Amino acid sequence: MTSILSVAQYLYEYYQEKTGDKIDELKLQKLLYFIQRESIALTSKPMFNESFEGWVHGPVSTEVRKRYDKEHGIVCLTKKLDPQEAYIVRNVFEQYGYYDSWYLRNLSHEEYSWKNSRIGIPEGYPGDKEMKIEDIAIDARKVRPYDAVWDMYYDEFDDVEC
Repeated sequence: MTSILSVAQYLYEYYQEKTGDKIDELKLQKLLYFIQRESIALTSKPMFNESFEGWVHGPVSTEVRKRYDKEHGIVCLTKKLDPQEAYIVRNVFEQYGYYDSWYLRNLSHEEYSWKNSRIGIPEGYPGDKEMKIEDIAIDARKVRPYDAVWDMYYDEFDDVEC
């Protein structure tokens, strides 16, 4: 298992390589949430142990929030991702990375895990309740995993004859 900071730095660099732009923090936070959800959907386990909080604009990792720097990414010494982790990050990027930050923010507001973390908090008010990994696992059940290499969803592989 890797750290969320390693994933964030990898995603920051991959995003810049693919788009030529620097990723803003709102988009980075939402993509990290989708990476965690996708990891659970594909492997039945989280990619990292760090949690998210249900903030007003969607899931936020306070660890990433503290270390984010628009110019340099997540400034820390972290380990490299293993091939499976990198594969999941790239797939999530290909599926969601080209959407704008506010679209991803709104998409994250449809997640059961975020909604659950906001119970009792009036709309528009800050929140800091942890999003439970069990709730993210419920969100993962609705994921239709995508393979960016083959440009297909996993359930379409059943239709391919070898």
